[in-house]
Amino acid sequence: MKKTLSVLFIIAGLLGLVSSCGSLSKVELAEDEYILDSYKIEVSGDPFFNVSELSQYVRQKPVRALLQRKAVILNKRSAALSRAAMTERLTKLGYYDSKVDTAITYKGKKAKVTYLVELGKRIPIDTIIYKLPAADEFRADFMADSSKILVRQGENLAEVTMEQEIARSVESLHAKGYYNIDQSHYRFYADTNGRAGKAAVIYEIPNPVRKSYIGKVSVSYPEDLKFKESVLRGMNLLHPGDLYNADKVSNTYSRFSSLRVFQSVGVNLTPVDSTTVDCNIALTKSKLQGFKTNLEVSTNSSGLIGISPRLSYYHKNIFGGGEWLSIGFSGNFQFMLDSDIRATEVGTSASLSLPRFLGLGYELFQGSNVPRTEFNLSFSHQNRPEYTRNLFSGSYGYTGIYRKRFYYQFYPLQINYVRLPDINSAFATRLNSNPYMKYSYQDHSDVGVAGTLYYSTSPDPIPTTSYFTARLQTDLSGNVISLFKGLLPVNGQGQGLLLGAPFSQYAKIEVSLARGYRFGLDDEQAVAIRLLGGIGQAYGNSTALPYEKQFYAGGASGMRGWQTRSLGPGAAPLDTTFRIPSQTGDLKFEADVEYRFPIVWMLEGALFAEVGNIWDTHQGVDLRDFAADYGLGLRLNMNILLIRLDLGVRLRDPSAAQKWLDPLTAFKSGGVALHFGVGYPF
Repeated sequence: MKKTLSVLFIIAGLLGLVSSCGSLSKVELAEDEYILDSYKIEVSGDPFFNVSELSQYVRQKPVRALLQRKAVILNKRSAALSRAAMTERLTKLGYYDSKVDTAITYKGKKAKVTYLVELGKRIPIDTIIYKLPAADEFRADFMADSSKILVRQGENLAEVTMEQEIARSVESLHAKGYYNIDQSHYRFYADTNGRAGKAAVIYEIPNPVRKSYIGKVSVSYPEDLKFKESVLRGMNLLHPGDLYNADKVSNTYSRFSSLRVFQSVGVNLTPVDSTTVDCNIALTKSKLQGFKTNLEVSTNSSGLIGISPRLSYYHKNIFGGGEWLSIGFSGNFQFMLDSDIRATEVGTSASLSLPRFLGLGYELFQGSNVPRTEFNLSFSHQNRPEYTRNLFSGSYGYTGIYRKRFYYQFYPLQINYVRLPDINSAFATRLNSNPYMKYSYQDHSDVGVAGTLYYSTSPDPIPTTSYFTARLQTDLSGNVISLFKGLLPVNGQGQGLLLGAPFSQYAKIEVSLARGYRFGLDDEQAVAIRLLGGIGQAYGNSTALPYEKQFYAGGASGMRGWQTRSLGPGAAPLDTTFRIPSQTGDLKFEADVEYRFPIVWMLEGALFAEVGNIWDTHQGVDLRDFAADYGLGLRLNMNILLIRLDLGVRLRDPSAAQKWLDPLTAFKSGGVALHFGVGYPF
């Protein structure tokens, strides 16, 4: 296994080295042909000018993938067309009489193109004159947003700004009932004559526009689709006689789309006269049921292999009203080849999601999303060398989206019931010598509330633009039950019992922040950064967090130099009581950075570095006991699915005698781990 990982590491390193040379030597070139090796844009006249405004107008760009399949041959006509496109763009941005030249330098058979941009003059606006229809209602509605108008006195004259203002104004007036207004109603005129380098702008809407009202409303969908009329009415925000409102049209579209029952949703508006529009909501059926699979695999140089498969069945319209049913089966299998060391965990789960906030009417939710009510049940059986453990879980709660970027989950009732029917004698002896650890591995019941708030600037699971995400998770248990502790039976340690087992009482919070930066030609490269931390505290009826609520480190999504649950807490060595790692704690901190870059076709590469650990606050917290690793990854990005293989190498192991490790020592001492996963780690 060690030799295998060493070979993988060396091959990956050589791959990056060789590929950096590209495939240029294999290209046959004519005497007057050159490979376009690079280009850049140099701008003079404004040190704060955003060069990315022009890079998209470069017609010919070099291939930036590490393994180039086909080189780009320099085409001087493309350079000339690029100059013209840039000049036109600069004029629209308000840089008048700009100049764009090219300078081409050659080195061997490679060429570098430099676009030399000299920004033209800018013309500030000193006067704005509004010419609007005489109708008092329209004038009042238009001027109500005067503070948001983008073409302003003191700003520079620019066609782009005028286009943006027209789009803003149309959207604003659509939301106020003016269905018939569009870009053709707007006029802008600029006068610079005799104004000493400044401009007067006339902002005109010459033709009167009247408000519109909703006429007939109909909903059409396939006859073979059984769907409840009550849900259709609840999702629809458009009603006969209502004032037309573009926001309600958009929200109606989003509400129907969020059901996931319909492949396409069309909210089609048809003008009847100057003040009336009919509406037809046209729905087509999507695939209503199917299966999903997921698989994660990891291994390290000690030979421990971990495989985590998951199979689930889903139905998106189980009762004919957009109800989602999901039934899943999962496993986690850890073992060593040629050894009897193994651990298995198998589980099943079922969830039902209803497209309504149970107990409240649709009319209370007028936005783009209606909260859903969820019911969840699950059971898992864990068989390890040290013990056998069964976990029953159930929850009831609400999920939803606010303003397309905020996601929330709130579970007013969350129940776990844990039984350990079999503990081997050696492990029982260890538990008896460590009261804190013993409380973590006892039978217990867990009744509480939980919630998650999640914010994301990108809805895509595989982002293609820069993004920011934030997640806050909270978990409270046992507080309500503790009010009735005097009515419950107690065990010999004075703990209140629920269903024959001590009930847990604790608070837990976890925060995660992630930022992704896209850059380079066509944004093909990215740097992603993540910070996460969490802490849990048991109190009252509990001495320690339940095992399933404790933090762990290592694995395919973080601290990839370690296998799952094999790092920490603090500088503690690997607990040999567990034949398969099971290190946990009640405090966690981690920071990750990852550089992502294209290789060839759908293949991507990654270089990453991570620092973090978990700690046991009962044993004391020394933040100097941090761990660090680095590594490289290979990803197959199929746009809708990303499969990755990551090799993590330990840089600092707080539990080792020699804490800082060079690559050779890390390989020799088993300080590497290989992970297979689906999706980006963060």
